[in-house]
Amino acid sequence: MAILIVQHSDTCRSGRLGVTLRDHAFALDVVRPDRGEVLPDNLDEIDGIVSLGGPQSANNDLPWIDQECALLHAAHDAKLPVVGICLGAQLLAKALGGEVGRAQVPETGFFEMNIVGPGQTDPVFAGVTWQSQQFGFHADEVTALPDGAQVLATSRDCAAQVFKIGMRTYGIQYHLEADRPMIDDIVADGCPPAPTPDSATIDAQAEAHYAEFARLADRVCVNIVTCLIPRVATMARV
Repeated sequence: MAILIVQHSDTCRSGRLGVTLRDHAFALDVVRPDRGEVLPDNLDEIDGIVSLGGPQSANNDLPWIDQECALLHAAHDAKLPVVGICLGAQLLAKALGGEVGRAQVPETGFFEMNIVGPGQTDPVFAGVTWQSQQFGFHADEVTALPDGAQVLATSRDCAAQVFKIGMRTYGIQYHLEADRPMIDDIVADGCPPAPTPDSATIDAQAEAHYAEFARLADRVCVNIVTCLIPRVATMARV
C-alpha cells in the first residue's frame, strides 16, 4: 500500500509534504499523467492521494484530467484521505461537482491567509496561527464549491483558499509543500496568464516571511500525516 502522488510538472513537486510522508514510513507512488504515465484504475493499493499543482487548467481538454477527476471522486467516495494542492485542489473541486474559472486577481507571491470558522478547530490546521503569510501562485481558482464543502481559510483575493469535504478530503490552494528552491522554480516558470512578478519582489517577500511560512507548513504536513492518513488507513482495513 502507498500514498499516490499525482504530479503534473517538474516544478510542482511533493516537497516538504513528500519528505514528511517518507519520514513517517509511508511509501510514495509518484505518477506523472502529464508525461503519459497511466493513473491507476482502482484503489486497491492506495492508502491516500495527494494531487499536486501544475501549469495546466482544470478546464483543459486533456484526457488525463477526466481520468484524474474520476480517481479523486472514487477515493473521496471510498473515504480515503485526499489532499489537492493548487491545481490539485481545483481538480478535486471539479471532480466533486464544483466549478473552476479564472481568478479575478491572480495570486503570485506571499499573501495573508485567514483561517476561518471550521478551520480554527480543524485538526489539520491545529497549531497554525489564524492569520499568516502563505505562498501562492495561480491564475485559476475554485469559483463554486461542491455541495457540502466547508471553507476553512480565505485570502483577500481567493475566497476558497482551503476547503474540506467530509472528514478526509481537503483542497488547499496555496503551496504549503513548497520549499525555498521550489518557490524560485515556480516563479521562474510562471503561471500563464497570471503576470509574472519581479523575482526581486518575491525574494524580498521570502526574506520577510519564508521562515514562518516554512514552520507553519511543516506543522500542517505533520498534521496531515499523523491525524488524517494513518487513522483512515487503519479504519479502512478493519
